[in-house]
Amino acid sequence: MVALGRSGLSVSRLGLGLASLGGMFAAVGEDQAIATIDRAWELGIRLFDTAPVYGYGLSEQRAGLALRGRPRPEYVLCSKVGRLIEPGGPDLQPIWAEPPAGVGPRLDYSYAAVMRSFEESLARIGIDRIDVLHIHDPELDFSTSSTEAVRALVELRDRGTIQALSLGVNHADVAARFLRETGSTGPDCILLAGRYTLLDQSATDELLPLCHDLGVAILAAGVFQGGALTAPNAYPKLPPHHAARVDALRTLCRRYDVPLLAAAVQFPLAHPAVPAVVVGARTPTEITEVAGLLGHAIPPAFWSALERADLIPPIPPT
Repeated sequence: MVALGRSGLSVSRLGLGLASLGGMFAAVGEDQAIATIDRAWELGIRLFDTAPVYGYGLSEQRAGLALRGRPRPEYVLCSKVGRLIEPGGPDLQPIWAEPPAGVGPRLDYSYAAVMRSFEESLARIGIDRIDVLHIHDPELDFSTSSTEAVRALVELRDRGTIQALSLGVNHADVAARFLRETGSTGPDCILLAGRYTLLDQSATDELLPLCHDLGVAILAAGVFQGGALTAPNAYPKLPPHHAARVDALRTLCRRYDVPLLAAAVQFPLAHPAVPAVVVGARTPTEITEVAGLLGHAIPPAFWSALERADLIPPIPPT
């Protein structure tokens, strides 16, 4: 277990994201979802990340089914605010395969909506507390999320109701702006998807140094870049510069006998601001495979070769 920045929490180096278990892109049965979380627990994973919008409450419900009854101090549970799930919610997303009928998300970062969202998440999960609460996609209403949503989460944090105020964000520049504008009362950590990976290191210039200076932890998600590093037929979907980058990565991986996906999982963890990587899985086999990738021994010479090839930035000292 490692410290989650200045939050006072400790997390496992590998976390399980529960979007897939809410039916993202394909349906997942309840028994399979619970078995996947159970297997993650057996593997020592103690960081679990969900959200109201994941399957319109389905992911949170399944998190509760799998985690209720386990020793509460032994794991860190994360959820999100910014969307209410309600009858006729207009902001429907076509990526959910089995959403409950008649409900949908509605974007709302107001103080009242954040408090309501938090209480509704607790009810769906059926667990007494959520440790980390992310403001989800704050760029969709930056002015409200950086003021009213922050005020609500600071209040919850000050009460001890949550332990960490966080962002769940896909853009490094949005997260950096949020940190600059909210100052010392702002996020304790940031769930950053797809912006500190082998393909996209846009967090390197501003966000990561800022987080390191402030003691704000980055939970690195999207390390497989939406399947670009896993799917053999992903090249047609990649911009030419990314496709060339994948070719160069594969060449060095073969030279040093390093699985590309092992390098993808382990790369973010070398940065001192990144205590954990969060990955999705929809079966016990998938999370077992990722845990094996995290444990795969990678020679230091491989990382040096990536640096010389300008495929990764110089790794700061830990």
